[in-house]
Amino acid sequence: MLAELVAGALEDASRRQESAPQAEVERRALAAAPALDALSFLAPAERIKVIAEVKRASPSRGDLADIADPAGLAARYAQGGASAISVLTEGRRFKGSLADLEAVRAVVDVPVLRKDFIATEYQVLEARASGADLVLLIVAALDQETLARLHTFILELGMTPLVETHDATEVSRAADLGARLVGVNARNLSTFELDRDLFGRLADRIPEGTIRVAESAVKTPADVAHYRSAGADVVLVGEALVTGGDPVTAIEEFTVS
Repeated sequence: MLAELVAGALEDASRRQESAPQAEVERRALAAAPALDALSFLAPAERIKVIAEVKRASPSRGDLADIADPAGLAARYAQGGASAISVLTEGRRFKGSLADLEAVRAVVDVPVLRKDFIATEYQVLEARASGADLVLLIVAALDQETLARLHTFILELGMTPLVETHDATEVSRAADLGARLVGVNARNLSTFELDRDLFGRLADRIPEGTIRVAESAVKTPADVAHYRSAGADVVLVGEALVTGGDPVTAIEEFTVS
């Protein structure tokens, strides 16, 4: 499934590149307002921090929410105390777009993450041109040379890479990059099964001084407390916010943990 998602994302990016060549996107990226310092927004604090996600669908759950106004939802997330907003920009299985990212960037004052299957510099330039402050890099989707090259490129553009891992080997690969923001995704990208305890088993392997992000398997404040007790500085929450009740209340409850 991961290989299929990456291949689809690359095909879609190639199609966009036909109408917006890389040189043009690079000019827009370099002309964009400077990226926010996401590390300062997500730095460890007395309370856990939340990256709240704009997410319409997923391969494991299908349609989740008909989000006609991603900017309005993101504004509600920020009102509730989210420290950053994640925007799914993959269109085939997640029904997102770069237009969603641009709309969100226009209304919030916190960092915005482009969450997609990033494998080329062109996609990174698109992220910066659209106002992203963070870019997701999935270790399982990239060989180490490509991962390192993209990590460096993201930093050169003033953004922050969120390096996502799923096992001890991937955490080591993230550490070798010198990544300062490392996520552990509880969802197995092959089977889509969730393992809420995976973060706890890997947290001690993440180098000291790195911001540790727990991703997936967050439905209730108890789940957030579970991750917090295992050493998470940040939780990334999507489905629980778009399928639950009032997102402002939910984020407020999550950040008490």
